[in-house]
Amino acid sequence: MEWLAKLFTKYPEMAVYLAVGIGYLIGRLKFRGVGLGVVTGSLLGGILIGNFFHVPVSDQAKSLVFLLFLFGIGYSVGPSFFQNLKGDGWRWAVLGVFVPVIGLLTAYTVAHYLKLDPGYSAGLLSGSLTESPAIGTASEAIRSLSLPDEQKQLWIGHIAVADAICYIFGTLGVIWCCSSLGPKLLRFDLRAESKKVEASLGIQRSKLGVYSAWQPIGFRAYKIPEDGLAVGTTVAQAEKSVPGVRLFVERIRRKGDIFSPVGTTVLEANDTVAVLGRTEFMIKALGPSAREVADPELLEISVVSFDLYITTKTIAGKTLQEIVDGVEEARGVLLRGITRGGHDIPIGTNTVIKRGDTLHVTGSETAVEKLAPVVGRVIHPTDESDLAVLGTAIFIGILVGAVLTIPVGHLRIALGTSVGTLLAGVIVGWARSVRPWFGIIPDAAILFMRSIGLAAFVAMIGLKAGPIFVQAVREYGYILFLGGIVVTLIPLIMGLFFGRYVLRLNPALLLGGIAGAQTMIAGVAAVQEKSDSPVATLGYSYTAAFGHIFLTTWGTIIVSLMT
Repeated sequence: MEWLAKLFTKYPEMAVYLAVGIGYLIGRLKFRGVGLGVVTGSLLGGILIGNFFHVPVSDQAKSLVFLLFLFGIGYSVGPSFFQNLKGDGWRWAVLGVFVPVIGLLTAYTVAHYLKLDPGYSAGLLSGSLTESPAIGTASEAIRSLSLPDEQKQLWIGHIAVADAICYIFGTLGVIWCCSSLGPKLLRFDLRAESKKVEASLGIQRSKLGVYSAWQPIGFRAYKIPEDGLAVGTTVAQAEKSVPGVRLFVERIRRKGDIFSPVGTTVLEANDTVAVLGRTEFMIKALGPSAREVADPELLEISVVSFDLYITTKTIAGKTLQEIVDGVEEARGVLLRGITRGGHDIPIGTNTVIKRGDTLHVTGSETAVEKLAPVVGRVIHPTDESDLAVLGTAIFIGILVGAVLTIPVGHLRIALGTSVGTLLAGVIVGWARSVRPWFGIIPDAAILFMRSIGLAAFVAMIGLKAGPIFVQAVREYGYILFLGGIVVTLIPLIMGLFFGRYVLRLNPALLLGGIAGAQTMIAGVAAVQEKSDSPVATLGYSYTAAFGHIFLTTWGTIIVSLMT
């Protein structure tokens, strides 16, 4: 293996990419639906390689990929972070701050009691609270200390060791607390409460796995018979004849002529109508005697499926029902889905749309083009990123982080280039939600920055930690694991009681909220499985932005507190 050791020494990037590849293989392994994820997998991949080979890794290389990750995550959560501070969202914002703060205080208390060094303390925090980016901010804080390089590298290696040990229960603890322990502590029936939330949102179930009737099928052509239910009614009346369902008569063939109707157009016997909607509801509106016909000329309608990004007050803050009733431009457009903060949220008549949401819509090209400027903008597929904004924002974030210090008691804590870059991403992401033309970076590019940036960074941390991993586990393994259990559970349990009895949050949504405050989407998935309902995603979407920002920042804080 000497030849491989020489290769890794000469070309350390080989080891980094191998560690990332191993990490993704480890991340795919799951037991009963639960896995470590690709980030922890990459960390373990790096530790595995580093345990057998000396791989020289540049601190500058680590910083380069980590700053890309931080900007990407800030850019993603920026719109929801500021939006959730408004209106009734303040209660969720408080929860999103409360849980991370309790997590920091618990981690500090446990680390101080166990007499851990700053490296182990930071890894205890990042692993137990399942926020791997804190590894990076803590590493930067350690590198800035006035200590010998050997001591700093040792402590940075300890971060990786503690994170790998504590992350196991960190993941399992969030899943268990959200799906099983939480409902027992708060004494409520998760399924029954979730159904109540669905009813309040106007979500109608027709069968298992179907949560809304707002799903389009497309255009169909029907001929209205002499005894058809729609004969003698106006187009507007026919479209509203099935409560809670959206149908649109786009074109009519009458006596050989084709025309586009208005709301007051009266339907006649033997009309052939082109209707947009779900087939089963079309029959209810037109009558069971209406029959579908093949009329290619009538159905020659340009149909588009676009994603609309919400930026305007016309839509933001309103329910779907209010939009349907009050926004004329919404006619002829059907909603297929809503994405908030990268996650799909349930659709119901009382679902509230927020700035920064993405609506997935289908309709005639004309109808969608009318609606787009009213709600915000169309997200056109693009492979170009505004690198001018990206580069400038990261530069400013690094500059601010390098010069700004925050007084905390007798301490003066440097903000750090990592936290500065994270905040720069938050601001640019928010600015994009207000000015859609500003700082456009495709979702695929952001996803790549977030995935490869963090995976490569932790892989390099693992390569450095490899030589000390086995010995460190022997000395501190069980202590860190037990301490990690405490650090994981206390913020979750306190968050449950604080959210329910102080903030008066709905318990079903609260479970998703505490999972979001610890940025663990697997916790939400477990709640959805237990409740047979998607509503917990709403709670997650309220708090995840706060969790990402504060938990990442805690890496810097915990090092300052422990030195």
